[in-house]
Amino acid sequence: MNFLNLTDKSFVIFGLANRKSVACAIGRVLAEQGAKIIHVVRSEERRQTAKKLFPDSPAYICDVEDEKNIIRVAAEITDLLQGKKIAGLVHSIAFANYSEGIQPFYATMKKDFLQAVDISCFSLIAISNHFKNILEENGSVVTISISTTRMAAENYGYMAPVKAALESSLCFLAKSFSRFSNVRFNAVCPGLLKTSASAGIPGYVDSYLYAEKATLRKKALKTSEAADTAVFLLSERSSGITAQCLVVDAGMEINYFDSEFVGLI
Repeated sequence: MNFLNLTDKSFVIFGLANRKSVACAIGRVLAEQGAKIIHVVRSEERRQTAKKLFPDSPAYICDVEDEKNIIRVAAEITDLLQGKKIAGLVHSIAFANYSEGIQPFYATMKKDFLQAVDISCFSLIAISNHFKNILEENGSVVTISISTTRMAAENYGYMAPVKAALESSLCFLAKSFSRFSNVRFNAVCPGLLKTSASAGIPGYVDSYLYAEKATLRKKALKTSEAADTAVFLLSERSSGITAQCLVVDAGMEINYFDSEFVGLI
């Protein structure tokens, strides 16, 4: 038995878009550990991508904005498992409408904010609810957040408050599930990553380059580093951790007053 003990255990991963996705990186690490992967993606195009990247793993389509789709895919995966259960779930889903460019936060449109909450936050609650019967007694649910929701990064728009709601949901999910199981709920909160999703954020490249300088090691955070943390949280080795947000940022949050920025040296 290896340290993480993931061999032959099954995991459902929501959110793969392409090879640069956090969901893809998590899937690769799980596969390296001998786990079985089931992907759930938003469209047929992404299902084909998932099949190319993980030819041995089944892939299902589910647009989480309509809860009926979550109910359907939960039933489909239940049938696939034939009485077996999954050891964990990965929720790597987020969406914000930046089509009109950067707007002041006070000008956020209600429809855009509520859509972001629905897709990025409520989907975790709905997925957890509709998959609860096929989660193992000591299963693990991991979502992907951001390194801090308390910094007003203007180009991130209204997504930080949405991620704050996502993180707050963890303790309520963990508490409500504790009535009938030991399922754990945690978030990986990485610093800025080079993903296709982040590329859609206006001005992201400049923020990414700044974040790289702000890390203690002066090297950008790798998507694989966030994935490694997620896989640890999915494993039984993190059995004492629940309702927590693990920051993975290579020390960026303690280094905002680096001499390179403030000119002390």
